[in-house]
Amino acid sequence: MDMLKRFSRSSLALPLAALAILLLFNAIFVDDFFKIQMMDNGNLYGRPIDILHRCSSLIIIALGMTFVIATGGVDISVGAVIAISSATCCVMLGGDISGIPHHPFALAILCSLGVGILAGLWNGLLVAKFKIQAMVATLILMTAGRGIAQLMTDGQIITVYYKPFAWIGDNIPGVMVPTAMIIALAMILLVVLLDRKTSIGLMIQAVGINPVASRYAGIKVTAVLFAVYVFSGFCAGTSGLIEGSLIRAADANNAGLNMEMDAILSVTLGGTLMIGGRYFIGGTIIGAITIQTLTTTMYALGVPSDCLPAVKAVVILLIIVFQSEKFKQMFREYRMRKDQLKSGGKGGKEAANV
Repeated sequence: MDMLKRFSRSSLALPLAALAILLLFNAIFVDDFFKIQMMDNGNLYGRPIDILHRCSSLIIIALGMTFVIATGGVDISVGAVIAISSATCCVMLGGDISGIPHHPFALAILCSLGVGILAGLWNGLLVAKFKIQAMVATLILMTAGRGIAQLMTDGQIITVYYKPFAWIGDNIPGVMVPTAMIIALAMILLVVLLDRKTSIGLMIQAVGINPVASRYAGIKVTAVLFAVYVFSGFCAGTSGLIEGSLIRAADANNAGLNMEMDAILSVTLGGTLMIGGRYFIGGTIIGAITIQTLTTTMYALGVPSDCLPAVKAVVILLIIVFQSEKFKQMFREYRMRKDQLKSGGKGGKEAANV
């Protein structure tokens, strides 16, 4: 019982409860939801694998978004950066039907990641150096980003026939799990390592709580803000590679579309408050899986894709209510009354026994 009480007060209680409710719903109403099979080529197949596969790029950008939100900011440009990153790689590889790339594959990957880092540097410059509000600063690249991607592709959808490019979003031959899941796991390990083994996490939280006090404490606030936006851009660049590889093409209009909203929702569902301060990496990961599980559930039930934003809006509303101070106060008062009733009942029984 004590363990259950401690868990209910944990930051992971809400995201795990949301995910558990979704999984229970699927177990009851969706046939063979948890069934996993092995295909003839040795790859694993099933809805659980598909959820983890499809949410890999969301997990990656949500990790970067976690650090940004923890500093009290937000990066709404990550969807557009995904489109630019995907376009960069596809343009460099080319759409030659023979499958021969125009430039070395490794160089195309590095340039694609580099574009994401440059986008992060731009956002960091506006936010950290010029003190522009994060929403406004990242709105600039969000608005212009898809136009940049369109210019890079001349408004065309460039299909890439180079087979190794498909391995990023699919499976490397001989490996059972999708490559995107391996990349996401590597990013999670990197973030956990930075959070646990360095002082970066403490500095990010300090800046999010009070940047002025952090500056007086000797923390280089500008450098911290630069770092989190650069890392967010790097995460978006990595997700751009995955998203482009999934469709084997550069689609400037649809690549990463609305993924910034899903990333913010994943972070907030994971327990990180938009006002900055303490953040929860585990909660962000669970939040991203929950969002993709919700999407997969809606598709499995035949719900049109146009209705998904409405469902997510309801989820956002519930999260805002559950995380509000008023709701938390009401919940604390309810628990106090419940504990008082229990203690009063025990006291009455003991008096009666005497």
